[in-house]
Amino acid sequence: MKKRWMLVAMLILGISLTGSAQDATALKYAATINAQDLEKHLTYLASDELEGRDTGEKGQKLAAEYLANFYQNLGLKGPVDGTYFQKFNLASTSFPEVTLTVGKQKLVNNEDFVFIGDGSMKKAAKADLVFLGLASEENMKKVDVKGKLVGLWAIGARAQNVVSDIMKAGAVGVIVVTMEGQANFDRLAGRYKSLSGRGRLGFEEPTKQEPIFLVSSDKMAALFATPVEVLKEAAKNNPESIKAQKASYFVKKETKIVPTENVMAFLEGTDKKDEILVISSHYDHVGINSKGEINNGADDDGSGTVSVMEIAEAFALAAKDGKKPRRSILFLNVTGEEKGLLGSEYYSNNPIFPLANTVNNINIDMVGRIDYEYQNAPNKDYVYVIGSEMLSSHLKVINEYNNITYTNLILDYRYDAEDDPNRFYYRSDHYNFAKHNIPVIFFFNGVHDDYHQPTDTVDKIEFPLMTKRAKLIFHTAWDLSNRENRTPVDGTNTRTER
Repeated sequence: MKKRWMLVAMLILGISLTGSAQDATALKYAATINAQDLEKHLTYLASDELEGRDTGEKGQKLAAEYLANFYQNLGLKGPVDGTYFQKFNLASTSFPEVTLTVGKQKLVNNEDFVFIGDGSMKKAAKADLVFLGLASEENMKKVDVKGKLVGLWAIGARAQNVVSDIMKAGAVGVIVVTMEGQANFDRLAGRYKSLSGRGRLGFEEPTKQEPIFLVSSDKMAALFATPVEVLKEAAKNNPESIKAQKASYFVKKETKIVPTENVMAFLEGTDKKDEILVISSHYDHVGINSKGEINNGADDDGSGTVSVMEIAEAFALAAKDGKKPRRSILFLNVTGEEKGLLGSEYYSNNPIFPLANTVNNINIDMVGRIDYEYQNAPNKDYVYVIGSEMLSSHLKVINEYNNITYTNLILDYRYDAEDDPNRFYYRSDHYNFAKHNIPVIFFFNGVHDDYHQPTDTVDKIEFPLMTKRAKLIFHTAWDLSNRENRTPVDGTNTRTER
């Protein structure tokens, strides 16, 4: 209790809050956020009819129409030339034929290896496969990689950066190990196999001749006819001791254009209307799996999407009663998050409102469930909060204040650590605002057994808890949109690269 009153005092004295009492107006409109409406909207968005809302597919389009109609009925504006859709194109890239042979071993795509690179070839290429192991300066002096296919041992390293460095050094391609154990690799390969018919979605770019193959540690050892432990030791100090192998590879590429759209609605503010608060979620999911099962995505991120809808309704009802926020609010439902945060990346590179005027991003991704950490806890009223104190010293405190005043949830910051092995900070759409130095706050319930599975269904959503989380987000948004001064950017972005 003492800690809480100290926090309230700090807020009042440090950032000029008008007082610690509840705001009756905010309470009135927060009360319109209820479990029944959340369940109604989620029952449709996570239904089989929407087929898992895969980006560019029919279900995603149906979800977009549902959101736009909802916002229109609220009387919110369509900010894109009068519409609610920010349309753009993605490129679906597939590799219908990829081969890799090392010595006499002909490897099978999405079983023995996963192709994670790029390339388009008219005929197979031949090259020596050399073992570099760790991409250290010492190893680079011992192994000539120019014109070679290079074996990398990148367990525990930022593999993307390491591979890029090796390609810049003149390698023609890379075979890389990023994880220990065959079972971990098999799970990854199975996922790639299930997705192989759809292609990879991304922004269209010129083809790079970068054949990059991911293999397990066991398979890398087999390619070099060397036990895993011996190979692991050689990777550190004496990669030149591993005998080079003859290899050949071939990559065939196909590309098609996939139209998609972000959905957004705008509520204009009053005296500070040029300053914009963005409240976001992603409304896409991962579609249908290789077995024909629908990944409904009730929690991921149907829960965040319907929370944005209910928060938008609360603000719209207040506006109709003459209680508009001082700052403007953009309610933003982005597409393509599951494909690499593509919709939010597109928005941040093509903003409808200047990023310089965007004061904060509140991002909501998975707020409908209870995760492993809290499933047996006596108090399950929690939410994880990520990114709230990196760029602004005020944002975390403002959210804490509103939680103490209105909702009394456990605010858990364990995943906000820079060395969080889950890297949740980098895995949702707030990232594309923070990289432009816009203070962000990300609300999340953690993962569970149904994450990215057909079993992520509406019947497992904790609607009373989800309602409480949505109300906290509303109160924080109400505060941010109405306070006298925008939150200062007085911190440094230390997490700039995914």
